[in-house]
Amino acid sequence: MTAPDDPTRPRRKLHILQLLPNLVSVVGLCAGLTAIRFAIDGRIATAVALIGLAAALDALDGRLARMLKSESAIGAELDSLGDFVNFGVTPAIVLYLWGLKGEASLGWIAVLIYAICCMLRLARFNVGSKAANGEEPAERTSFIGVPSPAGAMLVLAPIYLAFCFPGDVRIPAGVIAFWMIAMGALMISRIRTPSLKRVTIYAEDARYILVGLAALIAALLTYPWVTLLVLTVAYLGGIFFLARQQLVALLRKVG
Repeated sequence: MTAPDDPTRPRRKLHILQLLPNLVSVVGLCAGLTAIRFAIDGRIATAVALIGLAAALDALDGRLARMLKSESAIGAELDSLGDFVNFGVTPAIVLYLWGLKGEASLGWIAVLIYAICCMLRLARFNVGSKAANGEEPAERTSFIGVPSPAGAMLVLAPIYLAFCFPGDVRIPAGVIAFWMIAMGALMISRIRTPSLKRVTIYAEDARYILVGLAALIAALLTYPWVTLLVLTVAYLGGIFFLARQQLVALLRKVG
């Protein structure tokens, strides 16, 4: 059996388009890291937009890999490592630079807890996806805990709220730190959260979905902070609904 780096091993040809998913992952990582740079410069709105771009690219790279039949182990690792930087490290640092520098010690503890929770969430997902008969089932119809991209968008909610009411809302650093820790806890929780992986629609209804998505994009471009805040509240409502269903099913099972 030849080693992967054995010079005598036959070289496998790869179509240049098959590199596209990994390129998307790299661009997403660059967007996440650049968000930190803009946050350091005080350009918080641009930093949040770049995190949103990283989330959009994260949703794209896996689909591209499947479409181009270029799924690989290294691509999966790139995606996971990029997710940790983009949705674990970057949003925590952006939030710290925006509203936690006044409480540096408490704020940094919250940053560390959130980042560690994101790392554990990704590790659990990776193990569950790879294990054929492991203890953790692959997340197909719903997520177990908040996925890292959604966690990143949720944890930035204090910024959305403050930007919706500039000058009128001042959120204490302690509240921001608590919110960050709570979102980290949601990521590693056993609560089932909404997933669009298995959502299907009737073909004749596709036009309405397209119109709705166009309206959502227009709202994000026109009223970004209000739209992001509404989406955050709606997502939290979905989590509460699924958690309530899970609790009812558990009580029925026990009873």
